[in-house]
Amino acid sequence: MADWIDIRKDNRHVAAERRRAQSLKQSAWWKQKLQHGVCHYCGKQVGSGKLTMDHVVPVSRGGRSTKGNVVPACDACNKTKTFRTPAEWVMEELGL
Repeated sequence: MADWIDIRKDNRHVAAERRRAQSLKQSAWWKQKLQHGVCHYCGKQVGSGKLTMDHVVPVSRGGRSTKGNVVPACDACNKTKTFRTPAEWVMEELGL
């Protein structure tokens, strides 16, 4: 049995969610999230200018651009997480 299930991304879904993310970035809610300057994943204070929008469940894996699925992340955490879900990220760090 394989450890990986091949699920192809839906390009139309990805494009639509990226458009929603762009409009969400303009919202007062997102700007307020950035003002705190804290990365959701590592908890470090990095400043609002160094935070990016990250989808907890990646768009390429079926995630949506909603307030419940986007968080501010520092560049290092965003690059480390890539397309993985938080559960996969933790399991990888634990060596499981």
